Amino acid sequence: MRILVTGAKGFVGKNLVENLKNLRDGKNPTRPNLTIEEIMEYDLSSTQQELEDFCARADFVFNLAGVNRPKTTEEFHQGNFGFASTLLDCLKKHHNTCPVMLSSSIQATLAGRFGTSEYGLSKKEGEELFFRYGKETGARVLVYRFPNLVGKWVRPNYNSAVATFCNNIANDLPITVNDPKVELELLFIDDLLEELFDALEGKEHHCEFDGVETVLRPDGRYCAAPVTHKATLGYIVECLHRFRDQPKTLLMPSIPAGSFEKKLYSMYLSYLPREKTIFDLKMNQDARGSFTELMKTADHGQFSVNISKPGITKGQHWHNSKWEFFIVVAGHGLIQQRKIGTEEVLEFEVSGEKLQAVHMLPGYTHNIINLSDTENLVTVMWANEAFDPQRPDTFFEPV
Repeated sequence: MRILVTGAKGFVGKNLVENLKNLRDGKNPTRPNLTIEEIMEYDLSSTQQELEDFCARADFVFNLAGVNRPKTTEEFHQGNFGFASTLLDCLKKHHNTCPVMLSSSIQATLAGRFGTSEYGLSKKEGEELFFRYGKETGARVLVYRFPNLVGKWVRPNYNSAVATFCNNIANDLPITVNDPKVELELLFIDDLLEELFDALEGKEHHCEFDGVETVLRPDGRYCAAPVTHKATLGYIVECLHRFRDQPKTLLMPSIPAGSFEKKLYSMYLSYLPREKTIFDLKMNQDARGSFTELMKTADHGQFSVNISKPGITKGQHWHNSKWEFFIVVAGHGLIQQRKIGTEEVLEFEVSGEKLQAVHMLPGYTHNIINLSDTENLVTVMWANEAFDPQRPDTFFEPV
């Protein structure tokens, strides 16, 4: 399949092109039925002759080119209607009736606050041009009305408040939120890409619109990505502040698979400056070695790393309900556990040469001994709950 992407250097275009390359080169195994022969990139710097060549050979066209920050109203018309007309005329000239996708906007509904939007009017005009083209040529036409598009590589301080918030909070710059109760519908780029790949496979999702609300319908005139998220400006900023503070608190917020928070966190990290990409951890050091908390979670415990100097024994305590995994990643050690009130001792000789996870059992006092005379013993630890100094559930007793 030869794929033409117009607006290839824009936010969506760049993400699409790079991920089409992953499919083409076999790096992404999730679409085994897609065979991509060539990716043809068209943008402002491309020539008319290149467009002619691309339109003659394309098997699928993603038309992402458009204007959203013009200097004059006429630029809206030229960018969102004029080029679309040029593209379709070029396809007709070469008798190419391959599927064509159009990137439009929810503003083209002209509903609510979008009723007088010049941008929306120009997008609506482009949509109708595509629908007429489909009827005239029989080509499969896919018109997508996108809500707020977000994700890595969105340009801040341009036309995305979320990108601006991510960039400014990551870089310690001020933000302004006039009304935190305003709700946005957000389409993350990775969810959009999955829909565009569906479209390549002929499995696009169709819809109609009730005002600005997308209503998925198999017989719908329009197309839509089925996964979007709604969040208020206030909640978005609240999340971003938690993400910013994580290197200090070590608390990783709940980010379930597919959640808004997980996707927003990924977007936020893409704006981190170099100096914030690395951060120090607090090493609690003494003559025996060190203990460092790595990360805490809201409901899945915490991770730490323990370094024991040669010959040192650490631990010698037990817990009621807390349990842990000890994983020695370097050195040679012995883990001992004794059931409280008995002489029963479990012993596990461990080494960084063979990674193993050892349960620290509730109700068993336990220790870890560095058996080496020369090397440090390095142990990664996970506990089922973050340490609470008010309820430590940790009681000294030698094994």
